[in-house]
Amino acid sequence: MLNPAPILHVEDNEDDQFFLKRAFDAAGIINTLHVVDNGQKALDYLSGSGLYTDRQQYALPCLVILDLKLPRVHGLDVLKWIRAHEEFKTIIVIILSSSPLRNDVDTAYKTGSNSFLVKPLSGDQTTRIARLIKEYWLENNEFPSVSGMVEPIDRFGIKPPKLKE
Repeated sequence: MLNPAPILHVEDNEDDQFFLKRAFDAAGIINTLHVVDNGQKALDYLSGSGLYTDRQQYALPCLVILDLKLPRVHGLDVLKWIRAHEEFKTIIVIILSSSPLRNDVDTAYKTGSNSFLVKPLSGDQTTRIARLIKEYWLENNEFPSVSGMVEPIDRFGIKPPKLKE
């Protein structure tokens, strides 16, 4: 199911921000990409506090792409916070880290990551990852109702009937 909600990219390295944005453009990902450069800003964005109180401008994301080594709040602590809050437990979180350490991978999955990817070394590899994210997570994945969608639309563009309460 296509999900029009934004994607939150949590990354402190400006080069990595640039290359992922470029790869998303090359892959044809049309979701708005919001970028924050530290873990505290990610928490503020998700909780709708500070600069991110306007949910029209900063809607809840359908997926979070999260680095581990972040200033202010470590990526694993952001992930723990996400999974500790009922309203965010089902948001898709993809770790995109330069660390291939087995302990980081295992800890991320145990904490609730949906996927762990090691940052690629080339632009072509980054574009390939962006295409895989698009195909798997954005086009074929069925999102839960709390993943940033106001009114769900199935893959054929049909809105389901509203349930009576």
